[in-house]
Amino acid sequence: MMSSDQAYMARALELARKGLYSTHPNPRVGCVIVRDGTIVGEGWHARAGEPHAEVHALRQAGERARGATAYVTLEPCSHHGRTGPCAEALVAAGVSRVVAAMQDPNPQVAGNGLLRLMNAGIAVSSGVLEAEARQLNAGFIKRMEHGLPFVRVKLAMSLDGRTAMASGESQWITGPAARSAVQRLRAQASVVLTGADTVLADDARLTVRVDELALGAELSALAQTRPPLRVLVDGRLRVPLSVPFFQAGPALVATCAAASARDRYQGDGHELLAVPGNNGHVDLRKLILELAARGANEVLVEAGPRLAGAFARAGLVDEYQLFVAPKLLGSSARPLLDLPLAKMAEAPELKITDIRAVGDDWRITAVPLPGAE
Repeated sequence: MMSSDQAYMARALELARKGLYSTHPNPRVGCVIVRDGTIVGEGWHARAGEPHAEVHALRQAGERARGATAYVTLEPCSHHGRTGPCAEALVAAGVSRVVAAMQDPNPQVAGNGLLRLMNAGIAVSSGVLEAEARQLNAGFIKRMEHGLPFVRVKLAMSLDGRTAMASGESQWITGPAARSAVQRLRAQASVVLTGADTVLADDARLTVRVDELALGAELSALAQTRPPLRVLVDGRLRVPLSVPFFQAGPALVATCAAASARDRYQGDGHELLAVPGNNGHVDLRKLILELAARGANEVLVEAGPRLAGAFARAGLVDEYQLFVAPKLLGSSARPLLDLPLAKMAEAPELKITDIRAVGDDWRITAVPLPGAE
């Protein structure tokens, strides 16, 4: 049976999820203020630069916050950024207790917020529904703790594990419900990353199609305010600027080619990023380190077998999102990943964490087991 602390924290997490598509590069945070067994204030962080969850909840609670308990999905911040420290706001409001789901991994906070509350005589506890809170902000946590973004690889395949016909034809393997789910994956990502092969073969734009999100008006509007950065990995600059990908808006091109082409891309509003590599292949680890340095929490890779396989071989994949269609493409069709293996012992092992129907298709979430890649 769920305790009252867990129940209120569950509500705070529900509020935090409203920021799934808009808080980048900040974490998603929710706050609930409870006095005498009644919720008197609620809030969630919507966008970077705007008030944090605690501030919204305190404003709603007003004087009823005095002597109340605040439930927050992440340790209240203690530093001055684009907004003031939430720990100070809670102290000033006179709350008597603060329950946090987890400590903030940001080195600028990292326990200092909870310490500030304790020094003010406020009862503090942490670790309530921590696993759920960490899952919600997996990308932010990984960036703060390891300097890398959370890399999610999306793949669509037939029942026989094929992604396209031998000719390259791939539209559409999955149905409308699965494609809507992919739009939501794009909307929550900081970066949507693809390769030259995909852009050339599919005329891919990799934009968020808001009309396909199926989120409701409020969240769809938020998703529009922070479109993900579109990144093209094009080691030899094979993709011309005339393709739909570049016509769809500014993009970042990661390449090993000479930087002399930079002006040509900048003239169209794009950015050319020189990344070390070998034989025209970009060093993917160096690339995602650079993306993390730019504030990217989550990277969604939507690419063909070669680039997706390169991420897998480099051990950079945190999660696979596999959309499986109830059809067979045959033995001459293209494989899921370019992942040459000689022995069964070399096969990477995955743990399936979720399987669910999406329209007529199936969605499988799987994560590499430690040491499997």
